[in-house]
Amino acid sequence: MIVRLRGKVWESFPNRLILDVGGVGYEVLVPVSSVDQLNPVVGKELELRTYFHVRENTQVLYGFATEEERDVFLLLIERVTGIGPVIAMAVLSGMPVGRFKACVAGGESAELSKIKGLGKKTAERIVLELKDKVGVAETWAEVASGAMAPTTADAELALVALGYKQVDARKAVRKMLDETPGASTEELVRGALRSMS
Repeated sequence: MIVRLRGKVWESFPNRLILDVGGVGYEVLVPVSSVDQLNPVVGKELELRTYFHVRENTQVLYGFATEEERDVFLLLIERVTGIGPVIAMAVLSGMPVGRFKACVAGGESAELSKIKGLGKKTAERIVLELKDKVGVAETWAEVASGAMAPTTADAELALVALGYKQVDARKAVRKMLDETPGASTEELVRGALRSMS
């Protein structure tokens, strides 16, 4: 699986980049939120977190400026019934990740339903299933209240996005924090994965 790319921008479009990585051009679909952060002008070197989506008749590479954006994308496509990559990209393009998390944590489906391509029922399903299935909203609420550090929450949710149960992810991340206080999100995820394997 392709999880990260670093290369120069060959071509740039509003929601799509062609990235030159060692002479090979990768077409990567990116949400508006990532385009705003990256400012992908031709010739600029960029690093993207990616997700390679394979189906019977399509193969699409999605790119993100941050781990946080990719984690939200994965949560949406893997944990919410009826949400595919197109709708997940619309969500990321429709509002900043922080605001999306606040809407889920606060149960504000009406604001989510204003995103282009997202109806009222789909917005309600996102809030309901992210709250009920994995307790994501609770984690985001803890970050907002200051009860949990953003790096800890991001590591926990990255593990959830990879398919681990939230309770197991939380235990593994806390164990890593006890062993390595001040570890980065990536260090926490790597250490937690080692301890759970």
